Amino acid sequence: MSTEKKRVQFRAPNRLIDRADALAAVLGEDRTDVLVTALREYLQDAAHDDTLVQEIADAYYDDEITFEQLKALVGAEEAANLRVLKQQLDEDFIDEVADV
Repeated sequence: MSTEKKRVQFRAPNRLIDRADALAAVLGEDRTDVLVTALREYLQDAAHDDTLVQEIADAYYDDEITFEQLKALVGAEEAANLRVLKQQLDEDFIDEVADV
């Protein structure tokens, strides 16, 4: 895991931040640790949600995200599989156009 950090700022509902603060107090951590853990777990869960993975793949096929972004979202193995599929789809499209 990278030790480099990026500072971010966002707005969230007061109730949500109050809950994060309460959990941080219980765990003896700070709010940032709780939020980073929650975000990490959400992104990990998302990588295993078939519907969301398909949306991510579609974004990659449409060149809305890079291969590196794809890999960060779904993991190296799944990203490699999706890259091969994209190449095959592109080749099939070229073959179809050539046959017309």
